[in-house]
Amino acid sequence: MTAELSQTIDQAVADGQLLSASAENIRHLLASSDLPLYHDSVSELVDQKQWSELNDRFYQTLKFGTGGLRGRSIGKIVTAAERGTLQALDRPEFPCVGTNALNFYNLKRATAGYVRCLKAAQEKNGGGRTSIVIAHDTRHFAEEFAAHVAKVANENGVDVYLFTAPRSTPELSFAVRHLNASGGVVLTASHNPPHDSGYKVYWNDGAQVVEPHASNIIAQVNAVTEGDEPSLSEDELGKVTEVGEEIDAAYMDTLETLLLDPQKVASEDSLKIVFTNLHGTGGRIAPAMLRRLGFDCDTVAEQDIEDGRFPTVDSPNPENAPALAMGVEQAQRDGADLVIATDPDCDRMGVAVRDGDEMKLLTGNQIGSLMGWYRIKTFFEQGVLNEENRKNAVLVKTFVTTGLQEVIADAFGIRCVDTLTGFKYIGEKLGKYEKQIPADLRGNYQDLTELETRDLRLQHSSFFVFGGEESYGYLGSDVVRDKDGNGAVVMFAELAVYAKSQGLGIAQLLDQMYLQYGYFQEQLHSVVMEGAEGAGKIQSLAKSYSSNPPQEVDGSSVSEVLDFATQQIQDVEGDTLPKENMLIVKLEDGRSFAVRPSGTEPKIKYYLYGKQLPAQGKTFDAADLPAIKDAVGGSLIGLWSWLEQDIEARLA
Repeated sequence: MTAELSQTIDQAVADGQLLSASAENIRHLLASSDLPLYHDSVSELVDQKQWSELNDRFYQTLKFGTGGLRGRSIGKIVTAAERGTLQALDRPEFPCVGTNALNFYNLKRATAGYVRCLKAAQEKNGGGRTSIVIAHDTRHFAEEFAAHVAKVANENGVDVYLFTAPRSTPELSFAVRHLNASGGVVLTASHNPPHDSGYKVYWNDGAQVVEPHASNIIAQVNAVTEGDEPSLSEDELGKVTEVGEEIDAAYMDTLETLLLDPQKVASEDSLKIVFTNLHGTGGRIAPAMLRRLGFDCDTVAEQDIEDGRFPTVDSPNPENAPALAMGVEQAQRDGADLVIATDPDCDRMGVAVRDGDEMKLLTGNQIGSLMGWYRIKTFFEQGVLNEENRKNAVLVKTFVTTGLQEVIADAFGIRCVDTLTGFKYIGEKLGKYEKQIPADLRGNYQDLTELETRDLRLQHSSFFVFGGEESYGYLGSDVVRDKDGNGAVVMFAELAVYAKSQGLGIAQLLDQMYLQYGYFQEQLHSVVMEGAEGAGKIQSLAKSYSSNPPQEVDGSSVSEVLDFATQQIQDVEGDTLPKENMLIVKLEDGRSFAVRPSGTEPKIKYYLYGKQLPAQGKTFDAADLPAIKDAVGGSLIGLWSWLEQDIEARLA
């Protein structure tokens, strides 16, 4: 760093324009490397007095969380050095410079720490070669990031199975188990904006890392220092094996086992489905899978293109109606029954269903409830589940997912387990159920067929019937240990066939469920606060609910407060939950809400819940359902209005 640049930075700190932490991280980065890219980018932003941009890029070192890393790979301001020679799709030549950005600097640290943990675990369990599977989505820099991670892993003596083209997150989870790898990495930022990228790590069970592995990895990542390079012989270095179509074939065979009633699917007049991958990885498997099973599937041609800009949508998020607009327009034009969309890494799925002359979007809670209900019902009809073994069947959901699923599980007499937010906790439950099978029967569990493992789980452990979260993530089998958009496509298409066989549309089937089990409605609201200042506000707001929980909300007394950050909370299986910055407030009138800072985006989320249940042993009359929906919906509007005022007061 030149003396002039150093003095300017010192003065900016003294003037309160640059955070002292930002200045310290800038100095550390420039001292750690002589790359012109680093010096030129920082100098340009300093010369232009872009202090806010510098603070956002440098106020912290991008933290390796319990799942990995996520951050900007393209800054709000792109420097001339970063822009370099403009690449395909108008992408800058180099990723965002900064300690708080997703770039080669942070990926090297993360990978070095991660593979050291994998190697230590491998040695503890008898040694042998350590290996990881690496996949990436369609985002900017994803391919280069994947190659960089592979290089760092090889330099640390770890073998790599590298997907040569974009693949989905659930296929990565499947591949880790299929290849008996030590772990896995997927380069993705899910449905975040185009400027973001991410790095998510998996253990040898194909699930995202949880404790104690998460803390061990974080400690190892934090211990990585500049110049801390491994010194290995040629024989000790890792090797790269490219993979692709052979994994696709095995994965698709597994997806086919999700179909519970193939004969019904084959005998019904084919559904007409419009599918869109929103420029992501879903087009690699889902359309081919639907056609293989006999469905009439078209795609949205403009959105088939794998493009990290996601140019046809404001957000590549299948939760949002605008993301499905082109699919809905095509469905209306062609008379299709369904629109199905997956996000860029194809772990989430959203749908629009035909309701008369219109296409109606369903929420993640509604989609999950329908699929969970259908799978439980069908397993009982087929005799897979019965009075004797139902105690060993389980539906797993998150605490912030609709209570309708618990009511459905209770009605069938199976267990419903709530986990913390994050599919890694559902994956952790699946690992627990697998390990509960006696070792001599379990053998090489991942090599067994779905039928073989199902029988073992029903007899000796817990049979996972379905799992999901309100944010459009679902899973119907324990072969994959993360939410699976491809699997969800198969399960929802079969559900639609069932509805059609009953002379119903999906919307009518959903109403029938409400009549039987009660009407449940949920709303999700987010307060976005970006940058260093916003991160501080989010944490302050979240902590205020622990230190000063409400006593009365929107005219109703508070009946219970579950503070997952301070209370020792156990789930229904007696497992103690890790501490999490989340709070659930239950009201005397039956409403409730949850507050949770997002782990991946600069926002704090508010989950609102309302319901009306029929009298015990009764069902609702169909004529009463519209008024019930209006009443519950109105109560949530009032709840959010109250919360908005409360948020302003807490931030004041």
